[in-house]
Amino acid sequence: MQTFCQRLAASAAFQRSVLALILLAGLLVGLETHAGLVARFGDLLHAVDRVVLVLFVVELVVRIGACGAQVWRFFRDPWNVFDFAIVAVCVLPIQAEYSAVLRLARVLRVLRLITAVPRLQLLVTALLRSLPSMSYVALLLCVLFYVYAVLGVGLFGRADPAHFGSLGASGLTLFQIVTLEGWAEIMREQLAAGASPTLTIAYFVSFILLGTMITLNLLIGVIVTGMDEARREMEDDERERHRAATGAPTPADDVAALSRQVEALQTSLAALQRRLK
Repeated sequence: MQTFCQRLAASAAFQRSVLALILLAGLLVGLETHAGLVARFGDLLHAVDRVVLVLFVVELVVRIGACGAQVWRFFRDPWNVFDFAIVAVCVLPIQAEYSAVLRLARVLRVLRLITAVPRLQLLVTALLRSLPSMSYVALLLCVLFYVYAVLGVGLFGRADPAHFGSLGASGLTLFQIVTLEGWAEIMREQLAAGASPTLTIAYFVSFILLGTMITLNLLIGVIVTGMDEARREMEDDERERHRAATGAPTPADDVAALSRQVEALQTSLAALQRRLK
């Protein structure tokens, strides 16, 4: 039975079917937001949704059955726990007053695309790995906002109190500017109010360059680094699963064995040279 579940769970047809099932579940949730469709086909939509839920349960049973007696191996993977939790909430007999929780769980079933598509899982893992480094970038951005907010109050606070009248208003204006939304109009307002053209242009242009261009590139660099680490970890996990499932050495094992043979050969040659001397 375990062998059958392993073959079924690893088959491409099974994985494509799960992906189609997740897309169908997401489509059903979207259709149920249309009052007209619910009034006409509400019973049919609910029946199809129950069938989808049963198929999700069957899918989990197959994946857990692939672990055999060692069921805990299934729950070692956080993504498997995520899938199990979503399906479990949908199966639980939730009363009417908690129907919002059930609707939320049904919407979250769409997020199972992350576990069904390895590349999406790689992206999410990279983002999670990048959070500690991104916090330092966010701290740098907060310092930049504070410095420019104080400068903005000093430079434009009297002439334009709506945008730079206080530290909070100045910070909110800078947040709008860093999104590149309407920053040129705000700059022209300061110039029309009699602010120094040189200082005004230097203030806005430097903030956009530092706050938008440089910070954005820093964030991209952090995410790319996290993605590279997540990709290497995923490749290592795939090799370990392949080794555990088949018992055959992976290409990395072959390379390591070849390296050991080369080292042994070099040692033998060195010993032979010492004897000849």
